[in-house]
Amino acid sequence: MPKYLLEVSYTLEGIKGLRAEGGSARVAAVTAATEAAGGKIEAFYFAFGDKDAYLIVDYPDAVTAASAVLAVTAAGGAKVRTVVLLTPAEVDAGVRMESTYRPPGG
Repeated sequence: MPKYLLEVSYTLEGIKGLRAEGGSARVAAVTAATEAAGGKIEAFYFAFGDKDAYLIVDYPDAVTAASAVLAVTAAGGAKVRTVVLLTPAEVDAGVRMESTYRPPGG
């Protein structure tokens, strides 16, 4: 299953909800929604800084990942930046692919 890194920044509403429910309740809610979409959470960490949480999530495909992130963003509690993660084998396959790319001026 494809892996995605989700970088989460809570809005003011999201922070208020987190304070009211606690971190464990948030992880449980996100886990339930992810599993209902056919995905699986590999890691979920809260953090200091401009990002409030980092998740590594397996989703069946990019459409499912997009749907999940759009649902979270539309709810108003958080903004999510999604990064597609590649395995070393996937990078190896990409390196072996032929390309017709030509740099500017080349």
